[in-house]
Amino acid sequence: MNDAGGVFLKKLLEYTPGEQIDLFLFIKKSTKAIATTGKPYLTFILQDQSGELEARLWDVSPEGETSFVAEAIVKVFGEIQDYKGKKQIRIKGIRLKESHEVIDIGDLLPRAPVEKLALSEALNRAIFEINNTEIQTITSHLLRKYKSDFLEYPAATKNHHEFVSGLAYHVTSMLELAKAISTIYPSLNKDLLYAGVILHDLGKVIELSGPVATVYTVEGNLLGHISIMANEISKAGEELGIDSEAVMLLQHLVLSHHGKAEWGSPKPPMIREAEILHYIDNIDARMNMMDRALQHVEPGEFSERIFSMDNRQFYKPKNGI
Repeated sequence: MNDAGGVFLKKLLEYTPGEQIDLFLFIKKSTKAIATTGKPYLTFILQDQSGELEARLWDVSPEGETSFVAEAIVKVFGEIQDYKGKKQIRIKGIRLKESHEVIDIGDLLPRAPVEKLALSEALNRAIFEINNTEIQTITSHLLRKYKSDFLEYPAATKNHHEFVSGLAYHVTSMLELAKAISTIYPSLNKDLLYAGVILHDLGKVIELSGPVATVYTVEGNLLGHISIMANEISKAGEELGIDSEAVMLLQHLVLSHHGKAEWGSPKPPMIREAEILHYIDNIDARMNMMDRALQHVEPGEFSERIFSMDNRQFYKPKNGI
């Protein structure tokens, strides 16, 4: 239900260039800037459950600057435009949601297509399948410590799995890949690989602010999720009385999962499980970006450019192919 009158409307990303919109939307981000005319304007990231689009509000008033801020719900009247191959909103009118209008913020936030209970059960099954006692103990300890946030947080502020429960959805999808690959290549240590998948992004519950209008925290900006989780693994080992190579190997999996220094990893993968973890992470992230970019594309047409994938467009084959 997308308006106070109970009328079902198309969602934001279902509109095509040239169509008019009249929707309640959530302000994910609001940034002030000064135009060449010297007048202030706001750049928004506006979203509903289908996703997000950029919009600008020109000649904004002082009242608008203080009202139209991140986490506000607004009613937007405007037009979808095509700007350099990307859809944007041309705002013709905007106002804050009024007190009598019943709009649930949860209805305006994109979320994982799998319920939290199912995600939790998938994580528990993976923990149960880890046979090495030390690896299982450390992994289950850290998952229990942060599980509530882990099941709610996005995996990123943009690019991939940037929605409610996106972090757990990303990890459970990676666990399915890890299971299949481990079956094909029995030389892989399944215990290490499963633990690496579960722990590799767990530091994001500290790096990021939460599932709503997500931004980087102070710890996120200064340390990053990789360093945060490497430290957490070390602390867990001390708290649990585990002083073995398992601690170091789990740290290495986390420290190397981005693959290269220029991609944020302090160390490159130097064990088989770390190498495979890196590729599994990439596969799932890239599939999510492509699937979401193509979701509202008609067969026979191209998606918008995906900046984090070399600014490429992707083609959606025609029906029946």
